[in-house]
Order: sequence, then structure tokens, then C-alpha cells
Amino acid sequence: MSEDNSWTSKAAMAGAAIGSAALAAAVLYASRRMERGKKKPATSPVPTGEAPETD
Repeated sequence: MSEDNSWTSKAAMAGAAIGSAALAAAVLYASRRMERGKKKPATSPVPTGEAPETD
């Protein structure tokens, strides 16, 4: 193995490790967003019949 092959294979391994870590982080982020979306249903303000106070 020449020296050029050595550093390119190390760079490829590092790139694969970084890519898989980024993919895992994206999956975790997406799954947490989905969990939060299911737990908190979107609630709109309930009209009370009073005029809203605005500035």
C-alpha cells in the first residue's frame, strides 16, 4: 500500500463515520419532533366572547 492510499482510505473512513453520525442525529431529531407533535395537539385559543385586547 502506498502512502497516498493510506490517507485516502482513512479519509473515506472518517467521511463514512461523520455521515452515519449525521444520519443518526437527523433520525433522532425527526422522531422527537414527531413525538412532540403527537403529545401536544394544536390548540387554538378558545373564544370567550370578550373583545381581544390589542395594542
